[in-house]
Amino acid sequence: MASLKELRNRINSVRSTRKITSAMKMVAAAKLRRAQEQAEAARPYAVRMQRMLGELAAGVEGRPGVPALLAGTGQDQTRLIVVCTTDRGLCGGFNTHIVREARRRIDALQKEGKTVKVLCVGRKGRDQLRRGYQSLIVDTLEDIAKPELNYDSARRVADRITEMYGDGEFDVCNLIYARFKSPIRQIVTTMQLVPFSVHEEAAPGESEDAESAAQSEGDAAGAGGSYIFEPAEEQILADLLPRNLAVQVYRALLENNAGEQGARMTAMDGATRNADDMIDKLTMTYNRTRQAVITTELNEIVSAAESMK
Repeated sequence: MASLKELRNRINSVRSTRKITSAMKMVAAAKLRRAQEQAEAARPYAVRMQRMLGELAAGVEGRPGVPALLAGTGQDQTRLIVVCTTDRGLCGGFNTHIVREARRRIDALQKEGKTVKVLCVGRKGRDQLRRGYQSLIVDTLEDIAKPELNYDSARRVADRITEMYGDGEFDVCNLIYARFKSPIRQIVTTMQLVPFSVHEEAAPGESEDAESAAQSEGDAAGAGGSYIFEPAEEQILADLLPRNLAVQVYRALLENNAGEQGARMTAMDGATRNADDMIDKLTMTYNRTRQAVITTELNEIVSAAESMK
């Protein structure tokens, strides 16, 4: 049985941990509000840009001179998987869910005989994937959100993807991130960035929410319209496709940031509650041990007094 001093030290240690988790919960809650507002504000722009480019792409399909980001290489042998995770931990299973989907997709592609390359955005994804997939990781982009997450952060990732595509290092690029739904729920989503595609795919077991379903229906309804563009569609696509790549990456980073803060707030709330329970149990054990020690000492005093009579 632990001594009274050991129990006091454990209680003080848990109380110190509780102060840290409680502070982290409040900080995450404060950051979550701004991150959620940014993610929700970016969605309409990203969705409408995808829809407009989808309409343009439908009009130039099969024409000569189509931009490479739309036409692709004509092959599907080498796949680049961009895995967006966080640089910091203590956010529950947020990163684990994203990495699990990345592993599932990598294994499926390898079974089909594809060559897979992985570009990690965030240290946590790299740390988990290098156990078993070290040889597939071509690069890791860290501290994307420092000093703050902005469009330039997304441009850094988009430029790296464009550079690799220009060098012929892959044929198709997919981005895996977590779309923010609520502080306790994030939907792991896969988006094809290169060649351009308007579709997003949720991970198995993750149902699409009503908002996303409505957006998909709106995209389908808006496609196929008859428009006259000036300048030519090919010129517009050549200018907008690289921008769209950065916009979609920016949206994914904002969704990830909101999901990270929500997951961290939830995880730290659970940790604080667990610390409270542990403190209660240790305090009860301490009181019982102290009572037993006092009783033992009293019995020894009484026994000594009786023996001296």
